[in-house]
Amino acid sequence: MSEPWDERVAAFWRDADDDRPEAMLAQMQALIDERGAESPEALYEWASVHDFLGREGDAVPLYRAALERGLAGERRPQAVVQLASSLRNVGEADAAVALLQDHPGDTVTGAAPRAFLALALRDAGRPDEALRVALKALAPTLPTYRRAVEAYADALVDSDPAR
Repeated sequence: MSEPWDERVAAFWRDADDDRPEAMLAQMQALIDERGAESPEALYEWASVHDFLGREGDAVPLYRAALERGLAGERRPQAVVQLASSLRNVGEADAAVALLQDHPGDTVTGAAPRAFLALALRDAGRPDEALRVALKALAPTLPTYRRAVEAYADALVDSDPAR
């Protein structure tokens, strides 16, 4: 009996090599074919391989489709973060901000949503807010100076008076 699909997908990612894009696409396509192209998990993995290969424009609609079709479990929070990152990379920083603004961290992604929100805010021309988000995410990890860093973050004023 062959390994379960998720284990083979995990093995694919352990061996991922962006120097072999066509081989990676072919290997992932074989896995997708087993699950079915409309499966939310398959759509997510297909988006992820495109994203990994720097084809974020192709990944965006695939991530959206996976989420719309009910992607669940550990893949769902990863898909939200990866979609936001891809949106930022294709010049849609405001869409990335909207996606991550109220997205909580979880045990799968930790503070990654805040990190990618900070990047999107910076690209959206909101550097003070970006720094504030980054510092707020960092502060809980500081054994000393946590309170000071939080206070400095709270004191940052958005440099865009229109916001």
